Amino acid sequence: MKWITDYIKKNAKRILMTVFGVLIGGFCVGMFSFSQMGVDPFQVLAHGIWMKTPLTFGNLYTIVNAIMLIAIIILDRKKIGLGTVINIFLLGYVVDFSTNLWTKLIPDPSLVIRIAFLIVAIVVICFGSSLYFTANMGVSTYDAVALMMSEKQKVVKFKYCRIFTDLICVIIGFILGANFGSGYTQVGTIITAFFMGPIISFFNNKVAIPFLYGKNNVMPISEGEKPE
Repeated sequence: MKWITDYIKKNAKRILMTVFGVLIGGFCVGMFSFSQMGVDPFQVLAHGIWMKTPLTFGNLYTIVNAIMLIAIIILDRKKIGLGTVINIFLLGYVVDFSTNLWTKLIPDPSLVIRIAFLIVAIVVICFGSSLYFTANMGVSTYDAVALMMSEKQKVVKFKYCRIFTDLICVIIGFILGANFGSGYTQVGTIITAFFMGPIISFFNNKVAIPFLYGKNNVMPISEGEKPE
C-alpha cells in the first residue's frame, strides 16, 4: 500500500485540483440549470440527437458518452483518468443536488436572480474546468475533444478550439430540432458557446498553471495549453 501513499503525496496538488475542479463545476451546472437560461453546447447537441431517436435521454446520453470515450481511448488515452471517472459516475448526482438545493431555497426566482446565477455559474464552471484540465488527470469526454485538437495541431490555441466545438454542437443541435425557448431563455447557451474557451484559458494562465507549477509558469508542452 506504500505505493498508493507515495502516489498521493507526489500528486497531491493534481488530485486536489481534479476533484475540486470537477465537483465545483458540477455544482455550478446545477446553478446554470436553475437560471433557466439555456444549457451548455454539448447538451444542445445531445438533445438534438435524442429528438431523432426512440431512446430515453438518459440512455442516449450514456451511449454518446460511451462512443466518445472509446474514441478518446483510441486517440489519446492520457485524457482518461480520475477526472473522467468523476465526470461519468459522480457529476450527475452533484448537478441534481445543486439544482434541487437552489429550487428549494429560491422556489420563485426573479429575472435578476436568474441572471446573477447564470453569470456566477459560467465563471465558476470555467474556473473548475481550468483546474482539472491543468491537473491533467483525466477530463470529461466532451472536454477532451477541444484539448486534443489544440495539442495535436499546436497552431490554434485551446480557447479557439473550444469555441469551434461549442458552436458546432449548438448549430447541429438546433438543426436537429433542439429548442430551449426563445429570447433571453437561450442567452446562457450563446454565452457558453462563445466565451467558455477564452475564460477557461484566462484561468489556466492566471490561476491553475501558477498554482501547479509555480509563479514562473513553467509547464511541459504535453500537459495542456502553454501560457500565452
